[in-house]
Amino acid sequence: MLSYQHIFHAGNLADVQKHAVLATALDYLTQKPKPLTYIETHAGRGLYHLDAAEALKTGEAAQGIERFAHWFQPDHPYARAIAQVQRGFGQSAYPGSPAVAASLLRPEDRMQLAELHPQEHAALERNLAGNPLGDMPKVTTHKRDGFEMAQAICPPDPRRGLMLIDPSYEIKTDYDTIPKTIQQLHRKWNVGVILLWYPILTSGAHHAMLGALEAANLPDTTRFEVAFPPARKGHGMVGSGLFMVNTPYGLSGEIARLTKLFKTLA
Repeated sequence: MLSYQHIFHAGNLADVQKHAVLATALDYLTQKPKPLTYIETHAGRGLYHLDAAEALKTGEAAQGIERFAHWFQPDHPYARAIAQVQRGFGQSAYPGSPAVAASLLRPEDRMQLAELHPQEHAALERNLAGNPLGDMPKVTTHKRDGFEMAQAICPPDPRRGLMLIDPSYEIKTDYDTIPKTIQQLHRKWNVGVILLWYPILTSGAHHAMLGALEAANLPDTTRFEVAFPPARKGHGMVGSGLFMVNTPYGLSGEIARLTKLFKTLA
């Protein structure tokens, strides 16, 4: 249950989709002067080095951000987050979603991050200690189940904000519990943007979960999926999906742009 480590997959095409949308959403939300809260239920270690043995073993970053960084101009919020992390941690560094958020949020904002894996949680605390990314928001890390953390702190203070739910799906019951969890969280925090990432697998394991979410009549939802070649022969992930509740108005253009770019991979 705690075997997953994202370093093997950091910077892959699923990360490109997820982090580009997350960065664009946070950039839009921070245009208003009001503070906000960023919540992440499965934070991992926060940032990764793409020259690590684990990353080189799978080669997924080489098929992902290292190949398609040109999709993002220097002023794109995703590119800005990568550049900020590389200034702080070296040219091989790649931001996980906590570092994407920390790079783009303001000192008046708040971050609440959960990670249950002991080594990943310890690395998360080290990576975000001492304001390595400049004028960072206040960060609180929780070594606990991310869904429990989210239920405990919602509605957060400040109430404006975004929650990223990005589990490994190692626990197969996640597909059943996530729709109910999102409905509960929305009832507690009806103004919050909820961003769920899920893998698109050849097994079709995500279909029932998406059906339940779409039947829940949640407000302003967006389902954004992209397809890409499997990372290696026999690999079951052939795409990446995002399901959003209270979709920020400013995301439609970036989603349309990414849709066209990913279609060139088919």
